[in-house]
Amino acid sequence: MKTKYAIVFIFIVALVIIEKESNIISRVSDKLIQRQNPSQTPQTPLDYNNTNGALNILKLLLSKLTNGNFSNLPDDPRPEGWLRSSLSGGQKHVLLLATTRTGSSFVGEFFNQHGEGMFYLFEPLWHVERMLASAAEGNNGTVLGGIYRDVLRGLFACDFEPLERFISPSPQEHVTAALFRRESSLSLCEEPVCTAPVKDVFERYHCKTRRCGPLNLTLASESCRSKQHHTIKTVRVRQLDSLQPLVEDPHLDIRIIQLVRDPRAILASRMVAFSSKYQTWKTWALDGQVPEDDEEVKRLKGNCDHIRTSAEVGLSQPRWLRGRYMLVRYEDIAREPMDKAREMYQFTGIPFSDKARDWIAKNTLTTQGASGIYSTQKNSSEQAEKWRFNIPFTLARAVQRVCGPTMKLFGYKFVHDEKTLVNKSISLLEDKIFY
Repeated sequence: MKTKYAIVFIFIVALVIIEKESNIISRVSDKLIQRQNPSQTPQTPLDYNNTNGALNILKLLLSKLTNGNFSNLPDDPRPEGWLRSSLSGGQKHVLLLATTRTGSSFVGEFFNQHGEGMFYLFEPLWHVERMLASAAEGNNGTVLGGIYRDVLRGLFACDFEPLERFISPSPQEHVTAALFRRESSLSLCEEPVCTAPVKDVFERYHCKTRRCGPLNLTLASESCRSKQHHTIKTVRVRQLDSLQPLVEDPHLDIRIIQLVRDPRAILASRMVAFSSKYQTWKTWALDGQVPEDDEEVKRLKGNCDHIRTSAEVGLSQPRWLRGRYMLVRYEDIAREPMDKAREMYQFTGIPFSDKARDWIAKNTLTTQGASGIYSTQKNSSEQAEKWRFNIPFTLARAVQRVCGPTMKLFGYKFVHDEKTLVNKSISLLEDKIFY
């Protein structure tokens, strides 16, 4: 009997602590939003610690503890995910997790091109990062991670209101002309979401296949709800473990695909795509010296460490991620795009559609096509090796020094001279299987 009341007391204390913490974090979030939009009255606070979920779980346990003999409760005999599957009705939610210049736009198209049953969003968290840039400088990863997570939760549930708070200028009556890369989502470029454009801004909202007016987020939400599956591509989430409450949400059936790439290739690609931001690296390439104590080098190391620690969490297969995490190397996709796409679809539980197959076949062997930093038309096998001729050995060696543990985890081989670096007959990729 004493044990019974001790357990009840512990859960009551936990409830009180969680409720207090949620109030504190909600106040912090309101201040962050007001800081960017002083005239805007904060809306309903976002749930940055998934407090409601935690409260519900604790209350459920309390009800069990107070309604019968609980001294030796058996493990739940039902299979993992039974509640999630029963509530989602077979609907799948895919989160493609990556960093910039890992080929995520290209891989995202594997799902964007699925067909009528897929609702795809390209980098919706861009708006959150942009508005909270000043807060991000304070490196408050917990708060930012919570905001990212809860915006994703809303979008997977086809609720655009959490995202609306971060779109600037603010949508008027749920209509915006400012959604980042709206044209990269086929779902947002089809009827009825794609409405007739206003004449004086005719060219401004040009989707890839048609011209559209400003985006009505209410129509986007309705389109989302009409689709069987949802996929979101993002390069903003820094730590996988921040997504645990999202993965455990019983109303969602989430699969996370983490896309990684050789850090040397990432640096080479960023130096081309974001030239003005990488002038320091270009100077070092000419000088032949890379100071390891420079802030740019430390930032590179931090990025590699974040990618590695997230992958280590996923590959360790904790209970909350079991069967819901897949790590894929861009290089493997580039070499065998159809096979890897089939594996990813099989992992998500979504049928591999003929439309997706056709797009992959057409866009992975092309020798010409669209250009630009977000182009998804390329000869994928050639693209995977191109970086080796675009980065000086001096910089490749610097990356190996600070990103060595990350490279070893993902099976990227080191080079010790320039001759090896540019010799395409020598593979820099270990044969490795990730589970």
